[in-house]
Amino acid sequence: MSHTHTHMKEILHYLDALNVNLGAGEMFVVNIILAFVMFGVALGIKLQTFKDLLRNPKSVILGVFLQWVALPAVTFLVAILLNPFITPMVAIGMLLVASCPGGNISNFISSLSRGNIELSVYMTAITTAFAPLVTPFNFWFWGTLYCRYASVHNDIPTLNIPFMDMLQQILLILGLPIVLGIIVSRYFPNLSSKLKRPASILSILLFIAMVLVSLTQVLSAFEQRWAVYAGILCALVVVIIHNASALATGFYSATLLRTPKADRRSLTIEVGIQNSGLGLAMLFNPAIFSPEVWDHNGGMVIITALWGIWHIVSGLTMATIFRRAARKEA
Repeated sequence: MSHTHTHMKEILHYLDALNVNLGAGEMFVVNIILAFVMFGVALGIKLQTFKDLLRNPKSVILGVFLQWVALPAVTFLVAILLNPFITPMVAIGMLLVASCPGGNISNFISSLSRGNIELSVYMTAITTAFAPLVTPFNFWFWGTLYCRYASVHNDIPTLNIPFMDMLQQILLILGLPIVLGIIVSRYFPNLSSKLKRPASILSILLFIAMVLVSLTQVLSAFEQRWAVYAGILCALVVVIIHNASALATGFYSATLLRTPKADRRSLTIEVGIQNSGLGLAMLFNPAIFSPEVWDHNGGMVIITALWGIWHIVSGLTMATIFRRAARKEA
């Protein structure tokens, strides 16, 4: 047992030793992709949505609570349980993903799951609209807590998580496209409905491209190929455990509180699918994660990028299970 965990930790330390940074041109492209993805999500946000919420708020309040409070708290616990196996950078990568809003493909997967699509859209809309405040706060709060815990056990330098820098950058990369999307959806409804589908398909493709770019950055930084693949495999195991705990948090909380079955499916999907593209864009942003302080961020980048791929796989798997269950119920 001890041999396994020291071995896994060594491999992940090897990933951490990487300093993955994008050039100014690549960074610009990443920000443009993210802004476009956010604009696409915001096209589905109507101000009427927020008014409708007040009529039947139970599932939405539960969903937002799960997304903003339960998921980061569960992630923190999972990171502590995995502490013998993982490095602090990997743990902080997990917390960064958990602090991001719901992912842009969650609405599509929710509809495949025969879930409550309005609920899914509400949750993505709310968590995205408030992401400029909630994401930096959650990451700062849980990240600092973890650093305190881990530095006792792991002797890591206490990292200062830059709350204000994050807030400014997220307002710029997220706030602007969200406001534009809402304005287009409000004042140009025909244009908005024409743009919505192509924008969501294109944003998924762009997002996958962004994940692949960050993975190739990591791969090109390695001399020893075997260590790369071993590191990616170890990180993937961590992502699968983390993602499964997120899906379980959504499903069991919704079941305990006896929400309708369609709501249960959507809540599970929403909590399990995170906008890790935002996490990647933040990681590559020198104003947020300055290369001087975060000069060994390989583990964080890999965890965030792998989440972006894995949650599509796990989301589609859950959708298949949910569809079968819905058919049996019918």
